[in-house]
Amino acid sequence: MSAPRASSPHSPASETERSLFGEILDWMLAPLLFVWPLSIAFTHYFANNVANFPYDQALREHVTAIARQVKLVNGKPLLSLPASARAMLRADETDSVYFHVLAGGGKLLAGDKDLPGSASPPDDSIVPGEVYLRDADFKGQDLRMAYTYLAEPQMAKEQWVLIEVGETTEKRSQLANKIVASVILPQFIIIPLAVMLVWFGLSRGLRPLTRLRQTIEAREPDDLSPIATRRVPEELEPLVEAFNEMLERMKRSVSAQQRFVADAAHQMRTPLTGLKTQAQFAIRETDPEALRHALRQIATGVDRAGRLINQLLTLARTEGGEVTQQKHEPLDLAELIRDVVTDWVPAAIEKNIDLGLESDKPAMIVGNPFLLRELAKNLLDNALRYTPSGGHVTCRILANQATVLLEVEDNGVGISEEQAELVFERFYRVDDAGTEGSGLGLAIVQEIAMQHDSRASLRPNPNRRGAVARVAFAAWHPPVPPPPPPDDFSELYRQSPPIGA
Repeated sequence: MSAPRASSPHSPASETERSLFGEILDWMLAPLLFVWPLSIAFTHYFANNVANFPYDQALREHVTAIARQVKLVNGKPLLSLPASARAMLRADETDSVYFHVLAGGGKLLAGDKDLPGSASPPDDSIVPGEVYLRDADFKGQDLRMAYTYLAEPQMAKEQWVLIEVGETTEKRSQLANKIVASVILPQFIIIPLAVMLVWFGLSRGLRPLTRLRQTIEAREPDDLSPIATRRVPEELEPLVEAFNEMLERMKRSVSAQQRFVADAAHQMRTPLTGLKTQAQFAIRETDPEALRHALRQIATGVDRAGRLINQLLTLARTEGGEVTQQKHEPLDLAELIRDVVTDWVPAAIEKNIDLGLESDKPAMIVGNPFLLRELAKNLLDNALRYTPSGGHVTCRILANQATVLLEVEDNGVGISEEQAELVFERFYRVDDAGTEGSGLGLAIVQEIAMQHDSRASLRPNPNRRGAVARVAFAAWHPPVPPPPPPDDFSELYRQSPPIGA
């Protein structure tokens, strides 16, 4: 029922596009068009039954009237059928009426000798005096037959008298056609009217979709605010809510991109300016030793800029990139931290720092392995960066039934309570630390911790100088399998109470 749409042969998507209006209209009108022929067939069937009833009743009365004129005397039939009765049977102007009276053995007493008779003798279901109906064919015409048997008690069935009256079916057909026409003809008006009403109703019913489309089209390109659901129909609320959730995700992604662009522009300006200055100094230098010093400064600046770029990219991916979409999975945090600590041992040896790990049992959590490695790397980098030569850095995993705690303890420069609240902000650096850094490491740690439903903290070391970073995760336990069924019926019987207890 929906109008076909022209589509380009090079556009597969357009071939599958369907109009929602046309789809609903198809599903509403197709059953109607399928049921309409069935209704015509049923109407014709019941019209024939209705048309047959009065004419069948008239046939029964004709048979009964003739039967009153037959007398049985000692088993012999005597027929007294006046001419007026015969004329009455032949008086129909539309249909032809035939009759006959047959004695035992098929002997014709009166009527039309060519009229086909019923099977003789009658079967056990026939009751003398009852009028029965059947269909027959006579001279190429369809006949409706009414017949009855007359008999005396103890009379053999072969001797029963058969009375039959047959009538052609022209009047019946005309009446049935009139009934069908009176039912079908109004439908030619009702069905188009119903189609128009369905079309109008669908147009009105789908108007909220049009309003929603217009609302979305009228929004500014940078408007990512949620769509109000006050006037949205109940069926469209899940769609609008899903669209609002998508807008919220897009808003976070755009915000993360904007922050990344602003942070990158702000932070890269200083190292690039430094590199340009060092390069200008190197160009003017003629002393080989001074030139090598300038090149070493350039190499150091490039390393610093590379590390800053890597941290900016990690922060951008963590906040709104593809890494956050990866599925979390059960993992052993102790094993993951052991691998990360092993990777950082060379850096600790280079700075003459004692790097250790305290973990004596598996610590299962649900998380993203890539993000958790980044979290541990940034905690270790921060601890090693702010710990002087000869110091100690210890990674510690503490697990109980509900929580897995990751600690990174150092005896470095330490931190005050006021600074502990600020170090997780972007680009914040402790002024008196005397070390180089971008101030992004702990911001990355906090972002990853929040994506694992946790919070990171950095507090002064209560036991000695230095600081302790902590991140607490919810412990994960494998699901408990159901108990196995009993091995034998004796165990089942032992656990079940006795009958009647």
